[in-house]
Formats: sequence, C-alpha cells, structure tokens
Amino acid sequence: MDLKEIQNLIKFVANSGVAEVKLEMDDVKITIRTTLETNVTEATYVQQLPAQAALPQAVAPQQTAPVVVNVSAEAPAAVEDSKFITIKSPIIGTFYRKPSPDKPVFTEVGSTIAKGDVLCVIEAMKLFNEIESEVSGKIVKILVDDMSPVEFDQPLFLVDPS
Repeated sequence: MDLKEIQNLIKFVANSGVAEVKLEMDDVKITIRTTLETNVTEATYVQQLPAQAALPQAVAPQQTAPVVVNVSAEAPAAVEDSKFITIKSPIIGTFYRKPSPDKPVFTEVGSTIAKGDVLCVIEAMKLFNEIESEVSGKIVKILVDDMSPVEFDQPLFLVDPS
C-alpha cells in the first residue's frame, strides 16, 4: 500500500461513520479509529517489513527552543577585529605551523612579522607550500590548529598592521 491509498482509506472511514477499522495484509497492519462526537480521525500505522527494506518514517514535528543571540556581546568583538588584517589560505590542504616536526614554529601570537616572512606551511598532494605574509605587523591570533585541514580562503591569522 502506498501513502495515497492509505490517505484515501482514512477519508473513506471518516466519512462512513464507522468507529474502528482494522486492516491486515502481508506486510502492513493499519488500525483507524474515529470518534463520532468530535469528528476526529485517529490513525495508527504499524508496518512490518524485512530488515533489508527500511522505509523512511514520518516524524512528528517537535518544538524547538528559540535561539537567542546576544548582539551586544558580539558587536565589540567585530569592531575590535575590523582593525586587523586577516591572512587567508590560498589553497586547500593541511595546515602546519612548523617546517618539520623537530623544528620550531614559524610564528607565535605576539610575534612581529615583515612582508615576505613565512607564516606556515600548507600541504597539498604531498607538496609543502610555504605561505608568506603579504603585510607587516604583529600576529594577534592564530585561527587554525596545527595539522588541521584548511579550505581555500579560510582565515588563518589575524595581524595588527600598526
């Protein structure tokens, strides 16, 4: 039985004035109850199929809690970050803060950088690409964890150019 046939059966039972109808077929059991005084139809579906043939089930709508956003708390951070320059990833790959596991990191928060300094390495297809700074300034924040994947144009560093 498909959904259209079940809907038609519910309408038929509701209009016929019958209090309850039970229908059992090979893989479907349907019970439809109606209450005559309020003209409300209540349907219960129990479908038993082999484990391999799983059908999507209808889910009752759930009430969700409203999302509250505190704009006043985020606004100062946005204004504060606006004076910084964001250095973004030019490629997709894996972000590394060190040239190799036994070497020190390229840069830390608070480090002063000059234009052309290497900030990190991004590995893409077994090639290690050095990412150089296009601005001079001070590293305010490192936005990506070491050895994590990065996307094209994903922010990597915040730099204070002053």
